[in-house]
Amino acid sequence: MSVKVNFVGSGDAFGSGGRFNTCIMVDGPGVRFTIDFGASSLVALNAQRISHNSIDAILLTHIHGDHSAGIPFLLLDAMLGAKRDRPLTIAGPKNLKARLDEAAAVLFPGMETMEAKFPVSYVELPVGETTDVLGLSVSPFAAKHTWQTDPTVLRVGVGGKVVTYSGDGDWTPEMMTATKDADLFIAECYFHTKPVKWHLNYPTIQEHKEGFGAKRMILTHMGLEMLAMADKVPEECAHDGLVIEL
Repeated sequence: MSVKVNFVGSGDAFGSGGRFNTCIMVDGPGVRFTIDFGASSLVALNAQRISHNSIDAILLTHIHGDHSAGIPFLLLDAMLGAKRDRPLTIAGPKNLKARLDEAAAVLFPGMETMEAKFPVSYVELPVGETTDVLGLSVSPFAAKHTWQTDPTVLRVGVGGKVVTYSGDGDWTPEMMTATKDADLFIAECYFHTKPVKWHLNYPTIQEHKEGFGAKRMILTHMGLEMLAMADKVPEECAHDGLVIEL
């Protein structure tokens, strides 16, 4: 059964190369979800003429602005402009709702007094366990990134396929478990040569490439140094609007 992956946003935290923050949209049988929803994701969706009301769920790898800060914008528009009337599920690390509510209060003071007219469900994803989210099999693995964000690598079973996204984080043995036999491994590749704490770079990916065990790998979340090399490396590299089928 076909699963479609759309890199609505493939950029890093700083919009390097004019790219939008991380927002990876997946269409499976009867479900549309995104992995992460960075601050610029609503703009990215609008640029592709994709209604955010069509999204059933958002799965978060960690709580950093370029991966999660678009959610308050989505919720506000869903209540005031887009007039959403269907359920939305948001799943991610522990204390998920409290942390997103805090972000919303900072970005839009007074938003906490608004009440959505559609159901919004928050699902915490325990690390090392598999959780059913709207029929998706979601397994978070501990990642090596800024610890305050509760970082994870997400392995998602959808329509008989497996999509794994590294999120942000350096290599760990757990990453190899998350990517084993995956149909697609979406790997952060922040820099081509420069080592950066708590992130994957190209030499690390090269070192462990065979061990990942995924059927296909696409590099994303590239900084300027890596973007300059994207056309020179043999691996597939994401760009905003790239759509593939599994």
